Amino acid sequence: MIELISCILCSSLIFVVFKLFPKYKIDTFQAIVFNYFTAASCGILFFHSEFKGVTASDLDILKYAFYCAVLFISLFLIMGISSQRNGVASTSVAVKMSMSISMLAMIYYNNESLSILKISGLIAAILGVILVSLPSKSAANGKQAIWMLFVLFFGSGLLDFLLNVIQKSKLSGWHPGLFSALGFLMAGIMGIVIIGIQLLRKKMKIQLKNIVAGIVLGVPNYFSIYLLLAAYQTTGWSDSTVLAIINVSVVLTASIIGLSLFSEKLNLKKTIGLCFSILAIIILYISNAR
Repeated sequence: MIELISCILCSSLIFVVFKLFPKYKIDTFQAIVFNYFTAASCGILFFHSEFKGVTASDLDILKYAFYCAVLFISLFLIMGISSQRNGVASTSVAVKMSMSISMLAMIYYNNESLSILKISGLIAAILGVILVSLPSKSAANGKQAIWMLFVLFFGSGLLDFLLNVIQKSKLSGWHPGLFSALGFLMAGIMGIVIIGIQLLRKKMKIQLKNIVAGIVLGVPNYFSIYLLLAAYQTTGWSDSTVLAIINVSVVLTASIIGLSLFSEKLNLKKTIGLCFSILAIIILYISNAR
């Protein structure tokens, strides 16, 4: 349960950090790249003792780390831009809406049993995130928000499902903390290549504040992924339930933060959505406590 709660807090903190970037005029892409090196360093620092050497059979994990790295850097960049343009609450829920895809995939892949209570909780969770994520008519850059939400929806769903499959059957002796670090390191290398090209073309200049922002972002980012993998193993709940509770809780937390710290507006749809989110958490918890 500690892993579950900590994952929710770290994931919510990511959106808060992104929201502060415009205030300090942070270059989002630079911060994201340096965030990955920070995240990789966290994994190596905390779990280096779990490294037992790489055998030929372990090398297969590299391709899965690469797949995650591609999704990490592309989705994180879009998430950062969307958080600034569309608000913390809308972006967080746009990402979490993808759980409808990943949950169905997990239920099918893991052959999970479904009770009426659990189905009701999953439906409430999906309704909650959809209602909270619906942008208001006055939202700026509405056309841009549409394609960002579309990409985040499908991409995040794929990433959640991929991480679950890796945790279930592909790690083969790899500690989740080290696998997370490997994926982040690959994403960082991809990003630094892009930055290098931009520097050579004199279209970018590295600033210290962007590095600092990346460090601040990298710590909660690393633990949000590591703790998600850990929560699958430690809660004793079905994987789809773990994912649903984490996502809905992040939506709820990020929405409260957006309303209280960033003066984001709460309309009727979002109010109903937040109520559905709370109801979903209660139902899913009860369904797994029985």
